[in-house]
Amino acid sequence: MVDEQKTEQAILIGCYKKHGDQRRFELSMEELAELTRTAQAEVIASLTQERNQIDARLYVGKGKVEEINQLALELKADLVIFNDELTPMQIRNLEQAIECKVIDRTQLILDIFAQRAHSREGKLQVELAQLQYRLPRLTGKGAGLSRLGAGIGTRGPGETKLETDRRHIRRRISEIEHQLAEVKRHRLLYRERRKKNEVFQAALVGYTNAGKSTILNRLTGAGVLEEDKLFATLDPTSRRVRLPGGEEIIMTDTVGFIQDLPHQLVAAFRSTLEEAAEADVIVQIVDASHPDHQIHMEVVDSVLTELGAGMIPRLTVFNKMDVVAEAPIAPVTGEVLYISAHRPEDIKRLLMVIEAHIKSRYARYTLRLPTIRGDLYALVRRNLHIVHENISEDGMYYELQVEGRNVTQLSPELLQFII
Repeated sequence: MVDEQKTEQAILIGCYKKHGDQRRFELSMEELAELTRTAQAEVIASLTQERNQIDARLYVGKGKVEEINQLALELKADLVIFNDELTPMQIRNLEQAIECKVIDRTQLILDIFAQRAHSREGKLQVELAQLQYRLPRLTGKGAGLSRLGAGIGTRGPGETKLETDRRHIRRRISEIEHQLAEVKRHRLLYRERRKKNEVFQAALVGYTNAGKSTILNRLTGAGVLEEDKLFATLDPTSRRVRLPGGEEIIMTDTVGFIQDLPHQLVAAFRSTLEEAAEADVIVQIVDASHPDHQIHMEVVDSVLTELGAGMIPRLTVFNKMDVVAEAPIAPVTGEVLYISAHRPEDIKRLLMVIEAHIKSRYARYTLRLPTIRGDLYALVRRNLHIVHENISEDGMYYELQVEGRNVTQLSPELLQFII
C-alpha cells in the first residue's frame, strides 16, 4: 500500500511598509494563507515585520531572517512563503540563510495555475509565465557546472550548464509564444464571427472565488468546476444563454482576479482576459459575504482598466446574499443587483436584468414586408427581436415592430422596407 503524499508545512512571511494601507496588507496575508491551502500545503505559522522600506538583500531584516530560520527548524517546516515577488538576489540570499525551501507569492500562484490548467491554451500560458519567472532567477555555481567535452578542441570550461539552461528556456519561450499566437488568431476569428452574426456577448468577471462559475452553471448547465477555493477556473468557458424573451447571447466565464496578480500571468493570460475586453456588457460578480468586497472591486477595476475594458457597460452583481444579514452598500454607479446563485428566482432575475440592458441599447424599427417575401421574414425572425406583428387588411404585407442593434447590416434589401 502506497502512503499518501505528505502535506507540506509552510510558514508565511509578510512585510508591512510604515504608513501603508494596513487593511490591504492584512487582506493580502489572509489571501496568502488561502493560496497556500489551495496549493495543498498547511500553514503552521505566520510572521510579519513593519519596515520603512523593503530590504533589498533579504526582503526583511537580518534579525528577522535568523528568527525565521530558527522557527522553521523548531517546527520542521518544509517551506517558507514570502508575501511578495522576491528579486533573484533576495531569493539567493534567503536560500543561503534559511534551511528549507524558500518561495514567493508569485511562485505559489504559478504552482496553483499549473495544477488547475486543463486546456492546451491554459497549460501553455502557465508554462510561459513560469519560464518568464525562472529565466532571470537561474543561478549557477561557476566552473563546477561546466559541461566538459572529450578530445581535441573540447577541453576547457566550455559552455556552463547555466548558459545551456538559459538558452533552452529562451528557445522554449519562443516556441510557446508562437503556439499561443496561433491560438489567439483562432480566438480572434471566433470573436469576429460572433460579431458578424450580431450575437450579444456578456463576460462574467470578478475576484477569485466570488461565484462566477456557479452562476454560469446555473444559467447554462455548463458543468464548470465549482470549488470554494481560489482560482477554481482558469480556462475561459463560453456558453449560449437563452434570455426570457427568447434571444440567445454568449456568456463567458473568465479567470478570477486577485491582489498583486503576477505580471507574468496578466501578460500570459491576456488573450483569455481579452474576452472581457471584447464583451458588450461586463457582469461583475462580487462576493457580498466578504468583509473586504470593496477592495476586491477596486482590484477588478484596476485590471479591467489595464486591459482597456474600463469603459464597457457594467452590471454589478452582489452574490452570496443567502449568507449575509444585510445588503452591502454598493460603492458604484450604474445598475446593481443582489442575488444568491443558489436561488432559481434570483438567476431568473439576473437574466431579466441582462435582457433589459440589451434592450436599452437596441433601436426600434418598423418594417413593412410583402407576404410573398418569406425569406426576408425568416431573416428578421432569426436575427431581430419582434416586438409586435400583424398582417395588413389586404393580406399583402407583414407589419412588424422589431428591435436590433444593426438592422441595416443584416441585408441591404431590408432598408427599403423600413417605414
